[in-house]
Amino acid sequence: MKEKLYIFDLDGTLYEGTDHFDYYADRLSLDVPKEKQHEFWKDYEEMKAGKHQVSIGKAYDVKNDAVLTIDPMSLTVIKAVDWEGNSLDVLAEKYRGKQVKFDFKEMIAIGDGWWLPFVCAVHYGVEDCYPRYVETKAYMSSDQFELEKIPHLKSFLNQLKEEATIVLITNSDEEDVRRLLTELDLDGVFHEVITSAKKPTKTTAYFEELKKKFNIEADEIVSIGDNFINEIAPALLLGMNAVYISEHIDQTEHHNLIQVKRISEWIELMEQSKKRR
Repeated sequence: MKEKLYIFDLDGTLYEGTDHFDYYADRLSLDVPKEKQHEFWKDYEEMKAGKHQVSIGKAYDVKNDAVLTIDPMSLTVIKAVDWEGNSLDVLAEKYRGKQVKFDFKEMIAIGDGWWLPFVCAVHYGVEDCYPRYVETKAYMSSDQFELEKIPHLKSFLNQLKEEATIVLITNSDEEDVRRLLTELDLDGVFHEVITSAKKPTKTTAYFEELKKKFNIEADEIVSIGDNFINEIAPALLLGMNAVYISEHIDQTEHHNLIQVKRISEWIELMEQSKKRR
């Protein structure tokens, strides 16, 4: 077994389901002007169905209300359109050759399902989405919400732990992570847990730090996550391996990249590979 370190994301990777995204959208809709709520829900449903210009893997320029198609590896703009999908060639030219910098205030990376209702709400005039995010996290810790656990995940991780180091890196805060790991019955499974990681800004730094700490080569590390910008592109750029979990087929092809719709598919691939060895 060549791989010596596996780095996992948490949200959208180690548990499944989208109910919490819909709950977040529902809470945000309350802050949308009443006359715009119908359009909000229409756009959000189209986003989920892949029928809207706003989609996972793109970026949203808040100031210009523009949707940017970006190269996930170089983070440069390929195309810019307005909310209705009309080309914004002048804006695209302005960005040409420049790497997009995500601050999640004026430039949003739409990396996973959390950002679809967020961007939709911002477009319709909601200035502060954070209180509704906090409400959603509280809902996720209540008896009303049940995480969709992944069958055999714990046993798989424990087996993997015997052969390699497994680390969790997540943007969620420590309290939230402790709760989620307890609910998922994954307490104590990981060798190391890094919370409030500020991905993607600090992703590369964490990867480099772990590479040095465990004294291994980049191609002996695997990053597993559902956010291409946060976990996958930084890994591939460093020469690491990556497993991208997404229902939406990404056009990026790379010899170190595997894409699956859910982590259970990757677990099956790993178990089949182990049987062949």
